[in-house]
Amino acid sequence: MAVRTPKSLEPGKVDAQESARALRRIKDYLAAHPGTENVRVTGELVGEEALVLPRDVVTMLAYMLAQLAEGRGVTAMPSHAELTTSQAADVLNVSRPYLIGLLEAGKIPYRLVGRHRRVLFEDLMAYKRQSDAESRKAADDLIALSEELDLY
Repeated sequence: MAVRTPKSLEPGKVDAQESARALRRIKDYLAAHPGTENVRVTGELVGEEALVLPRDVVTMLAYMLAQLAEGRGVTAMPSHAELTTSQAADVLNVSRPYLIGLLEAGKIPYRLVGRHRRVLFEDLMAYKRQSDAESRKAADDLIALSEELDLY
């Protein structure tokens, strides 16, 4: 499996006002056409064939446009992409040494390419979901304990 470079749009690369305008049009369309059907995008020329997009793709595009409208960058990455340890640490917003500790502890699967570790994006996201769920449970337990002790 080859290392795949994520496709990115840096902040400011796309005009924020154009992004906001496109986002409003997509939101209006989705609100006017609820459901799970595909979205038909028509051109401005009469008789031009419509482009048919899966609704989930349009929803994802709307999310990306919202980020761009706020002046934030966006990165699209296939779930099977392999990341370097630096890229994986950036995704988790942790230091590279901390990430390597997680890898060596077996918390996130990885493979070696020569001497270099590679992490599948989908494995990284599975760890993140599990870690987030554990954090939410710990917070819920703390709130319950606070309420039980009348501290909340």
